[in-house]
Amino acid sequence: MEIRVNPTRMELLRLKKRLVTAVRGHKLLKDKLDELMKNFLELVEENQRLRTKVEEDLAQALDGFAMARAVISREVLEAAITTSRGDATLTAGTTSKMSVEVPVFSLEMTPALGNGFGMTETSAELDEAVNLLANSFTSMVELAQVEKTVELMA
Repeated sequence: MEIRVNPTRMELLRLKKRLVTAVRGHKLLKDKLDELMKNFLELVEENQRLRTKVEEDLAQALDGFAMARAVISREVLEAAITTSRGDATLTAGTTSKMSVEVPVFSLEMTPALGNGFGMTETSAELDEAVNLLANSFTSMVELAQVEKTVELMA
């Protein structure tokens, strides 16, 4: 960039001040970029950890449902699965992370008393699978939040 400059001492001092300001601004932007990259890489690692955990939990729950299906009839299994076990409330909001608006999810689960189906008609495998699936909801919501944050920061 070419600037037309008058060869005076006042002009030299003004240009030196502009240069100092520009160098300081460049350093601040560089530091912000470094911090964004650090946060981004931490989020990517957390995303991988959460995805692995959720996939393992869901695989175990699916195995439990398959074992329960082998032991009890289809009608009893469908009735047990469709029975309500409590309430879940998901609240969504946003927060600013390094000038990027990212989502914040909060899951509140109210467990019901008992599991909603009779213990004589169902197997222990079904109970374990349903409990594992209910416990993995929090991890799934956290995974959704982290994945969306990574997507927005990328």
